[in-house]
Amino acid sequence: MTPSSQSASGLSRRRVIAGAAAMAGTTAALSATASLSQAQAAHAPAAQPQGGRPSRAVVFRDVRPFGAQTPVDLTVVDGRISDRPAPPGAEVVDGDGRIALPSLVDAHIHPDKTTWGGSWVSRKPANGLADYVAQDVELFRSRRRPVAERAYGLMAHAVTRGTRAMRAHADVAPAYDLAGVEGVGTARERLRHALDVQIVAFPQHGVIRTPGTAELLEEAARTGAVDLIGGIDPIGFDHALDEQLDLVFGIADRHGVGVDIHLHDRGEKGLTALRGIIDRTRALSLRGKVTVSHVFCLPGLGDRELGAVASDMGDLDMSLTTVAPSDSLVLPVARLREHGVDVGLGSDGVRDSWSPFGNADMLHRTHLLGWVTDVRLDEELTDCYRVAAHGGADILGLAHADFAPGAPADFVLVRGECLPQVVVDTPRRDMVVRGGRVVARDGNLVG
Repeated sequence: MTPSSQSASGLSRRRVIAGAAAMAGTTAALSATASLSQAQAAHAPAAQPQGGRPSRAVVFRDVRPFGAQTPVDLTVVDGRISDRPAPPGAEVVDGDGRIALPSLVDAHIHPDKTTWGGSWVSRKPANGLADYVAQDVELFRSRRRPVAERAYGLMAHAVTRGTRAMRAHADVAPAYDLAGVEGVGTARERLRHALDVQIVAFPQHGVIRTPGTAELLEEAARTGAVDLIGGIDPIGFDHALDEQLDLVFGIADRHGVGVDIHLHDRGEKGLTALRGIIDRTRALSLRGKVTVSHVFCLPGLGDRELGAVASDMGDLDMSLTTVAPSDSLVLPVARLREHGVDVGLGSDGVRDSWSPFGNADMLHRTHLLGWVTDVRLDEELTDCYRVAAHGGADILGLAHADFAPGAPADFVLVRGECLPQVVVDTPRRDMVVRGGRVVARDGNLVG
């Protein structure tokens, strides 16, 4: 099977909004993976059964990968795309001409905070991070449903919308102890058949300004409850650049976990903190294990300064995430990727004390990325999808679900004309497939 894709030639970007250039160049990469040649397929390893068990084979009949005009049959063996004939007795799932698209990755979400599935919450005015943090505590104490239940509801919903993996930030502070981490961990276990989850111990209340937080971060890492240690605005919120970063990076180094730091500070404060993160990543040899989220100090930089910072991050295999909050704060993805910096897309908070908005639907977030960057060309819309499908996968260390032989069979089936139209119209996910198994139909989990 050779999926077809749109030509990536002749990309055209408007320069009125700086963020509009964020997706440039990524369509070519998506098209390349979508049209892997038969010559490549001949060298791809066939999926093999494990432990002597018989292979599990499924044929998804009459589907159009990436919106190709000509439908094909996708063969999946032991959870991976195969270019070989389906073995006798293979299960058959009728795609009925639907478009098949790679499942998406939510690179930044806060499922422990959510009120998803519960009664409406009326938010209060807030003026800055400290107010939001205080309201987080109020909301946490007022909820009757435990974190595990609320997080599971949101994460399961994300699966039904086509999310195959996420990086979940869970608040760690004396006000909660490790309840957020434990609750998200319980939800992760319940969804292990359908969703990959990395958990970040996130010090929303500050690392230094809130005594007791550092000890909780250490415990979370030492016990193996989390995959990464977080941080937050070392200058603008914690007012302790070196102390916070030394502590966070020290924990990561001691326990062999990654780092994912929220950085909202703009201007020189943000750049100073980012340089501090870069310096420690280099000094502790944490190459490929450090992510910075939001990074609002980057979008307004001139080309030369942005290039210098991006080059340093690329050399260290650092990654960034954006939630596409506005045209002025979305990261310049194309420029960053030129320097080898992976950029993922995320949901951020979903119906929590910070905002009544959010839905953990990464296709909708892809739509928003196109909206805030003011794109209009097919190539640009396709670029947006690639960031959501493969950008986050790169950050989480997952193989691309690109329909190439040997690729994970993680995809969604939708009604539509073509990929750009799907990004604009965000149709219902009729089927969500994880490792070759249908895990959701028509918005509901199955199996």
